[in-house]
Amino acid sequence: MSYFLRRLAHSGGCRSSLMRAIAVAATGSGLLYSNGDANLRASTTVHVPERLRDWQLLPEFYPRNLPFFLDHDLSGIIPLYSYKVSPASSSDIPKEASGVVADGAKPCDCLGRDTIANAAAKVGPAVVNLSVSQGIYGMTTAKSIGSGTIIDKDGTILTCAHVVVDFQGLRSSSKGKVDVTLQDGRTFEGTVVNADLHSDIALVKINSKTPLPAAKLGSSGRLRPGEWVLAIGCPLSLQNTVTAGIVSCVDRKSSDLGLGGMRREYLQTDCAVNMGNSGGPLVNIDGEVVGVNIMKLIAADGLSFAVPIDSVCKIIEHFKKSGRVIRPWLGLKMIDLNEMIIAQLKERDPSFPNVSKGILVPMVTPGSPGDRAGFRPGDVVIQFDGKPVEKIKEVVEIMAVRVGVPIEVLVKRARDKVATLTVIPEESNPDL
Repeated sequence: MSYFLRRLAHSGGCRSSLMRAIAVAATGSGLLYSNGDANLRASTTVHVPERLRDWQLLPEFYPRNLPFFLDHDLSGIIPLYSYKVSPASSSDIPKEASGVVADGAKPCDCLGRDTIANAAAKVGPAVVNLSVSQGIYGMTTAKSIGSGTIIDKDGTILTCAHVVVDFQGLRSSSKGKVDVTLQDGRTFEGTVVNADLHSDIALVKINSKTPLPAAKLGSSGRLRPGEWVLAIGCPLSLQNTVTAGIVSCVDRKSSDLGLGGMRREYLQTDCAVNMGNSGGPLVNIDGEVVGVNIMKLIAADGLSFAVPIDSVCKIIEHFKKSGRVIRPWLGLKMIDLNEMIIAQLKERDPSFPNVSKGILVPMVTPGSPGDRAGFRPGDVVIQFDGKPVEKIKEVVEIMAVRVGVPIEVLVKRARDKVATLTVIPEESNPDL
């Protein structure tokens, strides 16, 4: 055992340095996000954390000399199957342990002895281990290991793009093959049918003559900080691993994590996740998938992140309609305003417009659709396409896939001047 731990620790450093070279992007609109701009007379002073340099995608490329791999035939991973978890019979669970109360009493929302086990049992059979060979000249030199979730009985598997896409050859591998192992030990060859690098979401398809177990998708929009969640997956190829924790934040912004590119949001949890968990489900105590585990911070404990399932469902709809995700781009940096921020801005500059809500535009990209429409730094968007808005999310939802379609925007400027602008979104660069 001590030899195994020394080998694992020795190999971890080189893998981490390799994965740090991979850029992660996630879903979002063509809107960029900012916390301020030096050109504004009225601005808030905020603390911007240093860029976090120790973000790590959960799957890694495992060298052949790790104990997980067979040495013969330059391939082969030793699958580790744990016992199946089934819900306990209701007759075997005491009422006080299960959370069930006596007739006529008020139901209890507390966790019972088998609450987490039953939630894991609902999703567990649909969680799979994914393996993609890496190599040159037909020789396998390493494998990318990750997890996935079967989301329909026809064999569609939800996972992360960085698990199944070769970042050294994006175009050629987007229709690549993936080795899929189910909880019951069955193996299939899967095909990558869709992959979106911005959101890091991908779909893999396997074919089976018999119906496959499928997990139920829930809603991430109903999650609250402090709720119990489970991370299920195959860390270090240890299949059927379940860990539990709580939701730490429901809208952790990519800018908070020092990640560049388009604005996106993650679920933050303290579930224990490790290399190989990527693509696996984040599950609520009702046994519903509420997120896709994507990354962790290796410099700290209890900091892991997942793509919210509500965002994932929108991406899947894009895949079904057009085979890719279409993102309108305005070229505007935006900040959600609240009463406290507005009061502080007005205190520092009385010319700040009298608004109770809205979205501040601190910066406009030169030559962008927003620039051509006449947006100015300091504008406060109060209506978008005729609808009152106060959050960037609402702008993203209104734009949807409306590339090339004029949208009327009402903004308030310094000294309460009002302007109506017409902006025509462009599609963001798909190769960013």
